[in-house]
Amino acid sequence: MLNLIELEQFVAFADYGTLSKAAEHLNISQPTITRSMQHVEDAFGVPLFIREKNRITLSPTGKKAVSCVRVLLATSRDTVDQVQRYHKSLHSVTVESCAPAPLWTVLPELSSHYPDMSISSCIQNPDDILNHVIAHTCDIGILPYPVESKGILCTPILKEALSICVRPGHDLASMERLTFSDLNGFNFLLRSEIGFWDAMCRKTMPASKFLVQTDDFAFQELVYESTLPCFTTNLAADNSGMLQGRIVIPITDPEATVTYHLILSANKSNAFRGFLRKYSVLPY
Repeated sequence: MLNLIELEQFVAFADYGTLSKAAEHLNISQPTITRSMQHVEDAFGVPLFIREKNRITLSPTGKKAVSCVRVLLATSRDTVDQVQRYHKSLHSVTVESCAPAPLWTVLPELSSHYPDMSISSCIQNPDDILNHVIAHTCDIGILPYPVESKGILCTPILKEALSICVRPGHDLASMERLTFSDLNGFNFLLRSEIGFWDAMCRKTMPASKFLVQTDDFAFQELVYESTLPCFTTNLAADNSGMLQGRIVIPITDPEATVTYHLILSANKSNAFRGFLRKYSVLPY
């Protein structure tokens, strides 16, 4: 019977040309790989090697065997990978969101409903999220708009509204509400990894410049010390107190308020029935 470990040694011999070099690469002894080559030959039941004094090479049949074994090993690795991924899918939930705020609500809910599951999340482009849900490489997606796609369930979950935060002495501090047109040309502090909000701000305020910070501490320090305006939303809790002393002004453009929609494959609805029941009505 074919042994996968010995077949890997067989391919290594073909790649390195000598038993000694293959053994060195595999970190095994030469007698061990010599025995393995004999076992492989016995398993195939045909001569695979040309044996000469102090030298062994592959016969034409041996070369054909190597070609077939490469395919077999690739298939075996793919088989193991598929089984492992399937097992992981039974014990994990993957969530992709277009922005961070929905994850603050969705992830704790998932953890509460499925305490034995491993839950992972990331921020992705909205188009990619839909494609990943359709391809079943993502269990749950969160988009800033509804979608109608065959086999995909879509339900609204929560609303987020964008505002700016300015110092009392700022030119905009006296305004009760603002539009992106009013803001265009001003410079802003911006946090990285805010999903679709980043592209939306750049699109609606093309004349503005954004000082993007990837580090939370650096961003907080700049908000404390800088006179540059920054953004916040109704869903963002100011636990650090960095917005104290700043004036929060809502942005009234339709683009500044989004309703997040949760999407998932219809054939996964039973698996998430308890979780989905929470979102049967949109909590405004």
